[in-house]
Amino acid sequence: MRKVLLQDAIGYCRRLTAIVLPLLFLTTGYAIVADAQEENFAAWLTDFHQDALSEGISSETLDAVLPGLTFRPRVVELDRRQPEGTLTYAEYLSRVLPPARVNRGKRLLRKHLALLTEIGDAYGVQPRFIVALWGIESDFGRVTGGFLVLDSLATLAFDGRRGEFFRGQLLEALRIVDDGHVQPDKMLGSWAGAMGQSQFMPSSFQQFAVDQDGDGRRDIWGTLPDVFASAANYLAKTGWQPNQTWGRRVRLPERFDFDLKGLEVKKSLDEWQALGVRHSNGDDLPTRQLSASLILPGGPEGPAFLTYPNYRVLLKWNRSHYFATAVGQFADIIAAQ
Repeated sequence: MRKVLLQDAIGYCRRLTAIVLPLLFLTTGYAIVADAQEENFAAWLTDFHQDALSEGISSETLDAVLPGLTFRPRVVELDRRQPEGTLTYAEYLSRVLPPARVNRGKRLLRKHLALLTEIGDAYGVQPRFIVALWGIESDFGRVTGGFLVLDSLATLAFDGRRGEFFRGQLLEALRIVDDGHVQPDKMLGSWAGAMGQSQFMPSSFQQFAVDQDGDGRRDIWGTLPDVFASAANYLAKTGWQPNQTWGRRVRLPERFDFDLKGLEVKKSLDEWQALGVRHSNGDDLPTRQLSASLILPGGPEGPAFLTYPNYRVLLKWNRSHYFATAVGQFADIIAAQ
C-alpha cells in the first residue's frame, strides 16, 4: 500500500512539474522581454530628447515630461488589431446615431444656440454641423478617451509600424504642452492620440484649435467655446461653404447605371434630375447650380445620397463615407426640431 501511495505521489509531482516549469519559463521569459523592451524604450527616449530639443521644444518641458513616459503594450495591441470595416452601414448608423444621442443633440443645439450662432456666423459654419461632429466624435464630450496621449504617441513612435507619423504627432503634442494649453496628465484621448471633445490629433490641434474664450489656452478638453470654435475653424479652413448643405438622400430610378456612383463622377443637379434621380420623398431635385456626386455607403441595396462640395470637407475630417453621411444626416435631424 505504501508503495502504491509513493508511486502516486511521484506521479503527481511529475505532472505538477510538467505544468509549473513551463509556466515559470514563460513568466520569466515574458519578464525578460518586458525588461528589454523598457530598456530599449528608455534608450529611444534619450535619443528623442535630443531630436526634440533641436525641433524647438524647451528643455524644461522635455525634462519634466519624458522621464515619466511609459511604454504601453495595450496601445500596440490595439494598433495591431484595428477593425477592418466589419459593420454594415445600417449597424454603423444604429451605433453612432441611437435615439438617445439624437434627442440629446436636439436639446444641446437649443441650449447652446446663442454661442453656436455667434461662432457659426464668425466662421461661416451652420451650428447644426458643429453639434453633429461634437456628438459623433465624443458623445458631446462624454467619451473623449482615457489614454494619456503622450504615452500613446511615444509608444507608437517607438513601436515603428507607423513610427515616423507618430513621432511627428508626439513632437506636436509636446509643443502643445510647451505652449501651456494643457497639463500632460490632462492631455487625454484615444489610444491613437486623438484628443479632447473634438478628437483632434496634435497636428490638427496646431492647425485648427481656437482660444475662443480668450484665456490664453486652446482647451478642446473642457471649454465649450474652444471646442465649438475649433470644429468650426477646421471646417472653414478646409473649404466649407456656408450657403450650402452637405447633400441629401435621394431615390434612384429602376435600372440605374451604378457606374455613376462615387466621388470621381460629378454632375449638376439638373443632370441628375434628367437621369431620373429624385428627392427621397419623390419630389424633384432642387434647381440650384450645384455639382453633386452619388454616394452609396451601404452598397446598391442601401440608401443613396447626392453629396455636395461640403461633403468632401467632412471627408477631410474623417475619410469615411459612413462617418460623413452620418454627420450630415445627424445635422439635418437635429435642425428639424
